[in-house]
Amino acid sequence: MKKIEAILRNHMLDQAKQALTEAGFHGMTVTEVRGFGRQKGQTETYRGAEYAIDFIPKVKLEVVVADDAVDKAIQAIINAAKTGQIGDGKIFIQDLADAVRIRTGETGSEAI
Repeated sequence: MKKIEAILRNHMLDQAKQALTEAGFHGMTVTEVRGFGRQKGQTETYRGAEYAIDFIPKVKLEVVVADDAVDKAIQAIINAAKTGQIGDGKIFIQDLADAVRIRTGETGSEAI
């Protein structure tokens, strides 16, 4: 099993969720996060005064998939969230040792 974490633009969340659902992935977790990469923040103007926003609001989408479904999930996220601009986000893939469904006690891929 693999855990896929995708850091995305806020307004791309619905498209990524729909793409994953259409590809057959139904369970996911979403967290509002803030950070920066190559963007290095941005400058905003409010009532004539400029100020820097060091951390850009993003969303972190997490989904756990079987090893053979990783490429399909990643491609669904990329197709939904890619604009070609700096700040589109990143995808991280981690090995997952195990998973347990609390309700039934199922483990491994049966739990996802």
